[in-house]
Amino acid sequence: MGLSEAWLQQVIDTEIGGVELVLLEVRGNRRRRVVRLYIDHAEGVSHELCCRVSGVVGRALDEADLIDGPYVLEVSSPGLDRPLVKRSHFVAQVGKKVYVKTKEPVEGGKVWQGTLLGVEADEILVEQGGREVRIPLNLVTSAHLIYEFK
Repeated sequence: MGLSEAWLQQVIDTEIGGVELVLLEVRGNRRRRVVRLYIDHAEGVSHELCCRVSGVVGRALDEADLIDGPYVLEVSSPGLDRPLVKRSHFVAQVGKKVYVKTKEPVEGGKVWQGTLLGVEADEILVEQGGREVRIPLNLVTSAHLIYEFK
């Protein structure tokens, strides 16, 4: 399958401006595949915007015939526990609480929850319980915001 975030971002950009593809997830098997897109926009993500993106992407996927078999396309906002995938996502969330999981231990742990203190060229700095840890971005397998209700 030649489906990629870069290709989808280009498809969206050709018809709808200002939409960022935050994350692409493809789940399931040939009998039932789910293609899930999380999008963001400076003015927020409305139901109408999700429908527009769904239409544009759905047509492009069908024309390009990139998905073998039937699929369900889902488009939504990243939500309160927004996934952090790209370096720019981390930069935009400095000072907020984050959950970070790594593929191998960093300073003795694979799961870190704390305040994102900063982002450097190839690592993030997270403070957890008074301890600061530098986590290389290439070791992050998943990360998201921890929404704090006030």
